Amino acid sequence: MKGVILAGGMGTRLHPVTKVTNKHLLPVYDRPMIYYPLETLTKAGIKDIMIITGPEFAGDFMRLLGSGSELGVNFTYKIQDKATGIAGALALAREFILPDKWFTVILGDNIYTHGLTKEIEGFMAKAILRGVNCAGIVLKEVPDPERFGVATVNDAAEVIKIVEKPEEPESNLCVTGLYIYPNDVFFMCDQLSPSERGELEISDINNRFVELERMIAFKYEYGWYDCGTHESRLKASNAIKKLKN
Repeated sequence: MKGVILAGGMGTRLHPVTKVTNKHLLPVYDRPMIYYPLETLTKAGIKDIMIITGPEFAGDFMRLLGSGSELGVNFTYKIQDKATGIAGALALAREFILPDKWFTVILGDNIYTHGLTKEIEGFMAKAILRGVNCAGIVLKEVPDPERFGVATVNDAAEVIKIVEKPEEPESNLCVTGLYIYPNDVFFMCDQLSPSERGELEISDINNRFVELERMIAFKYEYGWYDCGTHESRLKASNAIKKLKN
């Protein structure tokens, strides 16, 4: 399975530090932020990885990571010329992924303290058992779900719907930044229209899989951090320091 790390965006919530570099290159404890999603993929056996970022600091990623040979992986870089949302960035991976059947996408500012190897392996087992091209998402209980895509689940723990950054969330289960998709997700990206925010929303993609009854969800019980704010990046740094010491 191949992997895609989405590392674009303007990082406006992290100004002024992101005026001089991409937020995914900022330190989280003792390493650049992007090392953590990279480690999540490599621990799950994913070694062929595309990094998608904007043109402003693309060279910084290449100087830091190179070809990937020192890390035992193979990097491909793709430039997203215009910010069009997560689903818009995802669509750029089409040629890199096809004709592979499934691939894993992770947001470059998401840190899972105990990795996701079991969840990725569990997804593959369930998807093969179901015999259809399912997608997979990872859910996490959070105190501030209005910041994220929020999943509503039924009594059988099946996802009913996902709402992007709702003013009044129906649950505290946010959709974290790791997704497993079959390759027909690119067709779905082609059919999307921009949201009121002017972006192609990943929640619209995920809701389509929910509607088709092709969504598998896992609840993550360990530490998870979306490092898009100064506060969350500090919390992630402190948590990782505690784990290492």
